[in-house]
Amino acid sequence: MGIPKSDILKYALQNAASFNGKADKNAVMGKLLRENPELKEKIKELAAEIAKTVAEVNKLGIEEQKSKLEEIAPELLEKKKGAKKELPELKNAEHGKVVTRIPPEPSKHLHIGHAFSFIINYLYAKKYEGKCILRFEDTNPATAKKEYADSMENEIRDYLKISPDKTIIVSNDMPKFYECAEKLISMEKAYVCFCSKERIREMRHKGELCGCRAKSKEQNLNEWKNMLAGKYKEGECILRLSGDIQSPNHAMRDPAIFRITYEEHYLQKKNYCAWPLYDFENAIEDGSYGITHILRSIEFGSMRVELQDYIKTLLKLPKQTVVQYGRFNIAGAITQGREIREMIKSRAYIGWDDPRLVTLIALKKRCIQTETLHELAVEAGLSTSQTNTDFTVIAAINRKVLDPKTDRYFFVKEPQEITVEGAPEQTAEIKMHPTDTKRGVRNYKVHDKFYIEKKDFEAAKENELVRLMDCLNFRKKGKKLQFESLEYENFRGKGKKIIHWVPKEHAVKAKVMMPDAKKITGLAESGIEKLKEGSIIQFTRFGFCRLEDKKETLFWYGHE
Repeated sequence: MGIPKSDILKYALQNAASFNGKADKNAVMGKLLRENPELKEKIKELAAEIAKTVAEVNKLGIEEQKSKLEEIAPELLEKKKGAKKELPELKNAEHGKVVTRIPPEPSKHLHIGHAFSFIINYLYAKKYEGKCILRFEDTNPATAKKEYADSMENEIRDYLKISPDKTIIVSNDMPKFYECAEKLISMEKAYVCFCSKERIREMRHKGELCGCRAKSKEQNLNEWKNMLAGKYKEGECILRLSGDIQSPNHAMRDPAIFRITYEEHYLQKKNYCAWPLYDFENAIEDGSYGITHILRSIEFGSMRVELQDYIKTLLKLPKQTVVQYGRFNIAGAITQGREIREMIKSRAYIGWDDPRLVTLIALKKRCIQTETLHELAVEAGLSTSQTNTDFTVIAAINRKVLDPKTDRYFFVKEPQEITVEGAPEQTAEIKMHPTDTKRGVRNYKVHDKFYIEKKDFEAAKENELVRLMDCLNFRKKGKKLQFESLEYENFRGKGKKIIHWVPKEHAVKAKVMMPDAKKITGLAESGIEKLKEGSIIQFTRFGFCRLEDKKETLFWYGHE
């Protein structure tokens, strides 16, 4: 595939028309990669063409941009400002009767894929004025941890802004699972199997019945009670469902529904040693709590739907409408809990909040707002196609949310001290926001000594007029910097660039955790000392940042 120059132009024009005439190259890049992931193979060439096109588009007036967009892609102007995409209608949904569920397994921290699934389930319940149940599937004592359950509870309620109508801890329903298992054994639809894993795998593959299936229900009930009493070793036996051993759907070939584990459960302690497996547990929970719709990623597959429906049929439990949608994939992101644990253990990642991850704990530290996640979830909707995107798309949406409500401050990386000769003493009034005057100003008494970024100092050319933002104008004269004037009007038409700065008398050290998990150190204006931990600001010409540690003055970088 070649570089789509026409698409680059129309998306640059669309972005510029939406943001006061200034297109953002990262937003254009994200849009193109989302539609054409194969372009990543030509990322350098693509980036160069986008930068060139964005620069040309930004030279045009906003009316000229809109006119050109209307000429080449009028469909991109049809959307009304503020119009939001809505979720499509849900099959078999009755107003006031829809019940969805959010079923996290507390064995790791949540990531963005979980967030989208949970948001979709919640929004559909609200759309039909129904109910949404939060269900912690904690029936694997070896992996279920209190720290994950607590983290999930916080992230779902406080970060994702989901207010479930009911919360269920699945391990509290163990007596119900035992009752259902015993009922299946009495119906001769379940049996205790003592075969090895290898033997079971071989027989299932060949479609051969296990000899254990021929036992009487009395013998199976007795062995089942021995399982519950802890009389067998881990792995010595399992409880299997009597399915169709020759079914083309291998999930139906006498699957395991209970196994033995003596790991202590964080909540149930050592009260149980026989634990239900996923499909049995889900079938019982969905059928018992009135769930009407199961909305989940297509990666779960349709094989499990048949198995779970079979269990519900045997136990006379109601079935649900199952809607499966495409996986939401973030380019380059690792989401598998096992892989992340290994990376943390090897110290390749600093933790579950490593900025290279898309866990919710990491995204929150990187300033990603709840509204952004909701918008992305609705955008993906119930499409059965995999949604491919990258962080630049997330950042582009998040920028729209943050920009109007975020105060500005100055931070200088690689600081270079300068003296502006002839500069008068003054109180500089620096805007807290470039367009929102209600946010006020911050005042600093300054004279002639400042810190600017080394790259800005080195880029200044002989006799070039430069402005320190909201402060003064100067020219470079040989190795010296000469004061020119205070007013911005004296800069207009003649000046070349406006740069940020930090007053020497009001500079404090600050650190920023960057997206590559490396910290950089620089100088910030002393006004940041008034910020509270968790505050999100924009360091002008640098990016949105969140104050993570006030004592260390450590910020977490979000995005530009």
